Amino acid sequence: MQYDFHEFFSEYEKLCREADALFQKVKEQCPDEVACDNGCTDCCYALFDLSLVEAMYINFAFQQKLDESKRREILSKADQADRQTHKIKYYIAKEQKKGKDTGEILQQAGSYRVRCPLLNDEGRCDLYEDRPITCRIYGVPMAIGNETHTCSRSGFVQGGQYPTVYMDKIQDRLMDMSRRLVQSIPTKHERLEEVLVPLSMALMNEYNEEYLGIVRPATSTSNKPNEWVLGGED
Repeated sequence: MQYDFHEFFSEYEKLCREADALFQKVKEQCPDEVACDNGCTDCCYALFDLSLVEAMYINFAFQQKLDESKRREILSKADQADRQTHKIKYYIAKEQKKGKDTGEILQQAGSYRVRCPLLNDEGRCDLYEDRPITCRIYGVPMAIGNETHTCSRSGFVQGGQYPTVYMDKIQDRLMDMSRRLVQSIPTKHERLEEVLVPLSMALMNEYNEEYLGIVRPATSTSNKPNEWVLGGED
């Protein structure tokens, strides 16, 4: 039995192209405010989580496009980044239990910087063409919930009227892709499509049958494990 996620990965790539187009549109309308340029790595220290489909796509690209030596190097950095991220999430949960204002908690958490494991010593992304959508949009105004955020290095002024990317709509589409991906496989894990992970964990995870909770047919007598692939052939 084979599980081919190529359809969902192609749909995700289409959304990436749309995100790139949105960024370019804002940049053309606000050339003096968008500060993104070669060598800028501010977005490489941002904290955010990935939906299941995005995490699986980036993991697949990581496995396919980088050699074993490079992957080992990045995984070592991913482990360190994941430990830092875990501490920050623990802090957020602890402060929430104390009843502290969510906005204040997130503002404080946002001041912590965790280096992305894909950022190399030359200040470049080792998987730039396959970077997450948040990385593609970072640098222009982003509406998340009732809050608008942008890069601290940009020229956008708080309270100003600028074209804005609504990240909640993008996230809804990612969650819908994840839901349909999960529906395409016989998994025992309930709400698997709701799992969100930081990029460091997406790189370290093995998205195999065990992780996905694949249930083999009860009538099968073969000892051969079910085959599945993360991507199909074009």
